[in-house]
Amino acid sequence: MTRIVTTIRIQCPIEAVFDYVTTPANWLAWHPASRSVTGTMDHSLMVGDAVTEEFIAAGRHGSATWRVTRREVPYLWVIEMVTPGGRATIAYRLKTEADETVFERDLTYATSTLWLTFLDLLVIRRRMERESRVALQRLKAILETSAPDARGPPSEPLPVH
Repeated sequence: MTRIVTTIRIQCPIEAVFDYVTTPANWLAWHPASRSVTGTMDHSLMVGDAVTEEFIAAGRHGSATWRVTRREVPYLWVIEMVTPGGRATIAYRLKTEADETVFERDLTYATSTLWLTFLDLLVIRRRMERESRVALQRLKAILETSAPDARGPPSEPLPVH
């Protein structure tokens, strides 16, 4: 199993950050691996909801159906997927500290072949770590530029930049 944890501080209300990151329509704006998302994607997903994402991660193209397995608004959201190439879990953990939202993205994945495990050790993990850092920097820029006010989360996804 490989685990990549990335954290960033965002000057935006925790509820707005939670709503934005858990709405799949927004993924294309902030995560460089996301290429398209289909299914229910126009609102923050609930436990049991699923979406299909086309992605390019660490140079590899793939498709995954993510299903929400946990949701504790506005502190925790977990999605899981299983494909022939492996399985993955992404947990978003949020907390408020000093008038900022601390957002943590925790990706855990396992590959299904010895060859992919070897590639993960050599290349994939480093690329995934870099993509995760870029993603959180983009997220911060979007939310701090288009920051919803303290009245609460936006009712619609923020515009894609």
